[in-house]
Amino acid sequence: MSSTPAALRFDGIGKQFPGVRALAGITFEVRPGQVHALMGENGAGKSTLLKILGGAYTPSDGELRLGDEVLRFKSAADSIHSGIAVIHQELHLVPDMSVAENLLLGHLPNRFGLVDRRALRRRATELLAGLADEIDPGMRLGELSLGQRQLVEIAKALSRDARVIAFDEPTSSLSAREIDRLMQIIGRLRDEGRVVLYVSHRMEEIFRICDAVTVFKDGRFVRTFTDMAALTHDQLVTSMVGRDIEDIYDYRERPHGEVALRVQGLLGPGVVEPASFAVRHGEVLGFFGLVGAGRTELLRLLSGLARRQAGEVLLDGKALALHSPRAAIDAGILLCPEDRKKEGIVPLASVQENINLGARPAHARFGCLLRGPWERANAEKQIRALNVKTPSADQAILYLSGGNQQKAILGRWLSLPMKVLLLDEPTRGIDIGAKSEIYQIIHNLAASGVAVIVVSSDLMEVIGISDRILVMSEGALTGEVNRSEADEARLLQLALPRTRERAQ
Repeated sequence: MSSTPAALRFDGIGKQFPGVRALAGITFEVRPGQVHALMGENGAGKSTLLKILGGAYTPSDGELRLGDEVLRFKSAADSIHSGIAVIHQELHLVPDMSVAENLLLGHLPNRFGLVDRRALRRRATELLAGLADEIDPGMRLGELSLGQRQLVEIAKALSRDARVIAFDEPTSSLSAREIDRLMQIIGRLRDEGRVVLYVSHRMEEIFRICDAVTVFKDGRFVRTFTDMAALTHDQLVTSMVGRDIEDIYDYRERPHGEVALRVQGLLGPGVVEPASFAVRHGEVLGFFGLVGAGRTELLRLLSGLARRQAGEVLLDGKALALHSPRAAIDAGILLCPEDRKKEGIVPLASVQENINLGARPAHARFGCLLRGPWERANAEKQIRALNVKTPSADQAILYLSGGNQQKAILGRWLSLPMKVLLLDEPTRGIDIGAKSEIYQIIHNLAASGVAVIVVSSDLMEVIGISDRILVMSEGALTGEVNRSEADEARLLQLALPRTRERAQ
């Protein structure tokens, strides 16, 4: 144990809500100059703990200490005044105000009772220096990208000399470049001796930036790992879900039937070399590749979202036109898109409406009058079958976790006759417990005879769930690997761009 005094200590923290014990006896400490990850499935208690740290909740039990001081917050303002900043996934900024006004909101410089605009700009420029020099303090905050707004939130925390900064899923909507920049900034905060708490489902980020990891399960402390060099991906996952990594992927050998989908010489937007392959009934076919490899574009061609320029697609031996998504759906080829929030769900509609969207035309009276009993019965059936965690079928799907939104989309397609299921990054942004449930659904569908095609950027995932893996690079298929022969090095070698090889 290091002799450095603990900067932040959670000592027996508990939180009780009516009928629910959200946290129980949480005890661990974070040292100065340390990036400390909090990990666990949805509902494990991470967000509740951050809300206690941020003053939104008062603990039912235990103490929160910062240095030698016992912290007792009655409001978020108390937490801020104690030198704590919690940067939530939904940023607490005012889009119609300027960057400078957002940075200094609550303590705007004034002169003769009016805001001193010159001093405001000068102070804002100082706060952004070295952090986001390209941002004009006079710009309206709503004109900035999400990544830039996050930088403003960080600068705001630093303006208050925050000693503790907590990030809640900070990279969920950032580009690769913005993620790299955030990692650099977090490294800088660590070097300055601040305490950084980091909540994320993304394993690669945890191993890249964090010095320690504390794992929660069902509102309880499981373990803190302090030797990141010795910690493995499998050990971390096992501690989060309480079972071995093999059980999480839930792979089961099963017989494969006749060829369900055969693709011959397919060309189209993003697929620049003729693609030919087949997938059988009962088979899980994985597609792996780096960003820009053409995997999503291939699925768009198969689902009727994009028009093919050449080639043929046959389902059970019959050639398909696939001139529209409806044509693909009618044929039994169904797509769960990569961006479920923009393309998969209707955010303000209920879970019931989202589940019933696809099959509704076949069950409506005269093709337009909704049948209430069927609508309710089908939604409840899919919610039970897929274990969709929602207060009711009437809950707006926007408020469900990513994993439960994904299961509701799967419920939509299970309401229809299905022959081929196309899954584009089905577990992106989903906690490990929900991932395990989705893997079970995939294997159950395959066992029922559905041909499943899964696109994934997660090497462990695509190896763990697939019977066979096809690799793409720069819009072309570059190789096929059977499950028994698949390993990370081989797949990555096939996925690396071949531009130099072609030039030779």
